[in-house]
Amino acid sequence: MTDGITLDSRGAEAVRDAAERVVTAVATVIDGKDGVIRSALAVMLAGGHLLIEDVPGVGKTMLAKALARATGGTISRIQFTPDLLPSDVTGASVFDQSASRFEFKPGAVFANVVIGDEINRASPKTQAALLECMEEGQVTVDGASWPLPDPFLVVATQNPVDMEGTYVLPEAQRDRFMARISMGYPDEDAEREMLRSHGRVDPIERLESVLPAGGLADLAAQARDVYVSPAVETYVLRIVGATRNHSEVRLGASPRASLQLLRAAKATALIDGRDFVLPDDVDALAVDVLAHRLVLRRTGVDVREGQAAAAARVVRQVVAATPVPLQ
Repeated sequence: MTDGITLDSRGAEAVRDAAERVVTAVATVIDGKDGVIRSALAVMLAGGHLLIEDVPGVGKTMLAKALARATGGTISRIQFTPDLLPSDVTGASVFDQSASRFEFKPGAVFANVVIGDEINRASPKTQAALLECMEEGQVTVDGASWPLPDPFLVVATQNPVDMEGTYVLPEAQRDRFMARISMGYPDEDAEREMLRSHGRVDPIERLESVLPAGGLADLAAQARDVYVSPAVETYVLRIVGATRNHSEVRLGASPRASLQLLRAAKATALIDGRDFVLPDDVDALAVDVLAHRLVLRRTGVDVREGQAAAAARVVRQVVAATPVPLQ
């Protein structure tokens, strides 16, 4: 497979097979969560970043590690705490006495997959250190810019409970994440399999890359070339536009949301072995890509429902009310 993975030279079947190998490999570590794995892979191929919000112990960090190993990427993990400094994330200039000059020492963000555990436990100043990294793929320190590895994916986690001592991610930070997903508890069969397989040895230690050198970059490049019809483009714009005019929404999805929803849909189509986007691709991703960007009016949130569930409900309403293009 040294000739690369492309829709042109190897066909849609080869691309789908490559994506399936990644999903199957990660599934040996994360049991019973193929849908979540596919969503995470789609975000990675689309050049986005992923926010995983769920209760402790369901495999959020393990998913990120497995995805990096299966695709052959380098991994870095940052434990976000209140005393974490921005320089711990990005790096800093250190004076080299022997050379009598400052030398840049890269921080933990210099990796293909950066795992940010409990991102909302760090101060807003430290959270903001990720803004340039996530948007522009570079770090600027003392006036000099340093490019980050390509591909570059931030997988941040946060818990929806135990919020004492945390800093809520501001709208600008949430908007940098292409999608927010939840792992959810495994079903009984998947959890039983986890007890058997993880009880002897950690399966992630046996996990190796299932893509050839440069295979991930090939897939990402193909995702950018997936065809989107004008009708599907209009469908995306109408869904996003409707979030801005919904009676329960104070701040709707941004233009960046339109772009990222389309990119994620293109990556999903590629994973399914297609070189074109269907409206179904958009529908399947709308909640994950749009809900975390919405700011609802206070009157639109039932205390028993919660902000996240209310935002997801609004997006589902918008999708259901938006006519599906016929061509």
